[in-house]
This record gives sequence, structure tokens and C-alpha cells, in this order.
Amino acid sequence: MLSLQEISDRLEIQELFVKYSHAVDTCDWDLYRSVFTTDAHIDYSAFGSTVGGLEQTVAMLAENMPKLKSSQHSNTNSWIQIDGDLARARTICFNPIVQDDNGADKITICGLWYVDTLVRTSEGWRIKERVEEASYWMRAQSQQRV
Repeated sequence: MLSLQEISDRLEIQELFVKYSHAVDTCDWDLYRSVFTTDAHIDYSAFGSTVGGLEQTVAMLAENMPKLKSSQHSNTNSWIQIDGDLARARTICFNPIVQDDNGADKITICGLWYVDTLVRTSEGWRIKERVEEASYWMRAQSQQRV
């Protein structure tokens, strides 16, 4: 049976993952920073992007995310293991992305896992390390606009 502390920790960690998705999809970089420790290591190389620290990653995202018409990071099925003030998680992310391709929507669908190491801080749980593991990458063309 889960203790009240473990239930609270799990809910806080899951809310952190929701906050991450909202921050990326709305280009809210202050909110994005609040999800990570200041010394976080972020590895987005599974799909050919950057590996580095928090500010390097924010700079890359701030440059590239506004170029997209839309993206939706949907996190599901988080497997969370908590050991005191340290946690490890593996979370499925389903991420459709829409880009403009000469007047037509180019849709890319990414399936991946986030593999995280989290730490409890005085401000709550934060991601100290995030590594993407690729599952699939699909592209489609659409003439239909919503």
C-alpha cells in the first residue's frame, strides 16, 4: 500500500510532467526552467537535437518551437520509482507536430519515452536529468486545415 507521502510525491511528479508539456507547447521558457534543476542535463539526441544543460536547451527550444504551427506533448504511463529524495521515471510521450510545407500542413508524429532522474528540492520535485528514447517517427502530408 502506498503511503500518503508516496501518493503526494507521485502526484507532484506527474504534475511536473504536465507542466513540462504545457511549457514546451506554449513556449513558456520560465515555466520550462521551473521543471528542472539549474544544473540539469537534457538529452534530446534521440531525434537529432541537442544534448546539454538547461540554458543551452532553452535557447534551442526558443529558436525552434516558434517555427512550428503546433505541437502537443502528451505524457502517459509514467513508471515512477521513489527512493527518499530521489526518483526515477520512464514516461511515454506522444507528440504530434504540425509544420507549414508550402501552404500544406506537414504532420510529424513522434513516439518516445522520457527517462528521468528527479530530485526533491526546497521548491518540490525537479528533473535533474532527462533523456529521450526514440520509439517511432512518422511523417504525413495533409491538405486539410482546421
